[in-house]
Amino acid sequence: MLLNIDQNAKTSKNTKFGYLTGILYLSPADLSGVNYCPMAELAGCKKPCLNTSGRGQFDSIQAARLKKSHFFNSDQEGFMRQLVTDIGFLSRKAKKLGLKAAVRLNGTSDIQWEKIKFKWFNKDQTIFDIFPNVQFYDYTKIPNRSNLPDNYDLTFSYSGAESFQKYNERAIKKGIRIAAVFDKPENIPVTFHKRKVFNGDKHDLTFLNPKNAVLGLYAKGKARKDTSGFVISK
Repeated sequence: MLLNIDQNAKTSKNTKFGYLTGILYLSPADLSGVNYCPMAELAGCKKPCLNTSGRGQFDSIQAARLKKSHFFNSDQEGFMRQLVTDIGFLSRKAKKLGLKAAVRLNGTSDIQWEKIKFKWFNKDQTIFDIFPNVQFYDYTKIPNRSNLPDNYDLTFSYSGAESFQKYNERAIKKGIRIAAVFDKPENIPVTFHKRKVFNGDKHDLTFLNPKNAVLGLYAKGKARKDTSGFVISK
């Protein structure tokens, strides 16, 4: 199975809000030989990536993510068909539990899934076309993604790195939701760039927050020792 269903501390909180969540974790940045995170160098998030946080610290988990990445690289059509099977399973399981299905395709990547079409019942479709009743959502550092499906919600991932400021400004001007990582929980402000800050660690369902909100997160794993500027410190 490609999807991890309700398998981390944050997504397990989502059930309290009525959602069963599946996340796809691939090898981030260029670890698989293909760069899945095109803005990682500029944003400074390559080293402090959450790829190695939680269960990601185990070699077996890293190997599994790399295997999935190679599958995607070598047989994208086959990969997408397997993903359809997995999301179908998630949807049925959610229904049995009286929950809604939610999916994050970029758990540790930043792929523009809205551009990926594949044959399904002799028609070129995106994964969003096939599952119109599933809520998809992701974080992204690509500020100019547009023409998104109605069931795909994006939150822009802010970086404190100097080299990334013009992209932050572009996202802020567009008025889209932003997630920002701070070094300590006590340093998460009440407002950021004149916007109200919501607790981004309360649950993983970013789409339940207002479009112009800031989601305040605190650094975890390697991000606690970040020196790139990605993590915001006072």
